[in-house]
Amino acid sequence: MGPLLITVLLLTMAGFVASVRIVRQFERGLIFRLGRLRDTTRGPGLTLIVPLLDRLQKVNLQIVTMPVPAQDGITRDNVTVTVDAVVYFRVTDPVRAVVNVQDYMFAVLQVAQTSLRSIIGKSDLDELLTNRERLNQGLEVMIDSPAIDWGVHIDRVEIKDVSLPESMKRSMSRQAEAERERRARIITADGELQASHKLADAAATMAQTPTALQLRLLETVVEVAAEKNSTLVLPFPVELLRFLDKPESARVPAPASETEHATELSESTPRASLRGREMGNPSFDAAPIART
Repeated sequence: MGPLLITVLLLTMAGFVASVRIVRQFERGLIFRLGRLRDTTRGPGLTLIVPLLDRLQKVNLQIVTMPVPAQDGITRDNVTVTVDAVVYFRVTDPVRAVVNVQDYMFAVLQVAQTSLRSIIGKSDLDELLTNRERLNQGLEVMIDSPAIDWGVHIDRVEIKDVSLPESMKRSMSRQAEAERERRARIITADGELQASHKLADAAATMAQTPTALQLRLLETVVEVAAEKNSTLVLPFPVELLRFLDKPESARVPAPASETEHATELSESTPRASLRGREMGNPSFDAAPIART
């Protein structure tokens, strides 16, 4: 009885060890008995199964980070780009994740690749570079739609990088440089316009108060002299030009005798010129010199 009892005990212990399974906190266990799924899902802790009849399959419920390989595509504005992304998802229903799809991770990867290529073809280059948040939301919706039937929930999709051809990069650099040059010229012109308005206001103020122009002239002299220059340049006052610029009505009229003498000379000029032509001397065609 002794060896038989020991044998039975050993077989019992071996069967117990073979029937014990450990399910971790972030896992759920599915038991298939003779190929048929049991209704209950085993939670974390120790789980007993029937050896040789049951098979335990564990499903990870953690968030999975899956990189999507770079996809080549042509945008809507006919630009060749290479885009890669990353998908964050987790299993919400272990039964559907195991029964409804053969390999849910591979299925999610393929859907992510095809959705990424579809997004590239529907978007412009500017959208890929500047409006990634909207594209990420569109990718999330496209991938999550079929993944719901697989018991998988897509938490987030991110576009990692957008690679452009070298020729396109050079063209964009030239475009950006031209845009910055345009803005610089506009700012410079705007500054000159504002400065001209200020100068016009200052000129109007100085025109009303001539003393202000003299004070400004003295300030300019002080500024030039502060530089310790050997040559001092003094601007010519504009007021001195007013004495040279007199209207026609302000000029002094000539005496009456000189006016009559000039009239007689002007009347005799055609006669002298006519005699000169009759005598064959063309020099008399010129106007006579007035004598005093």
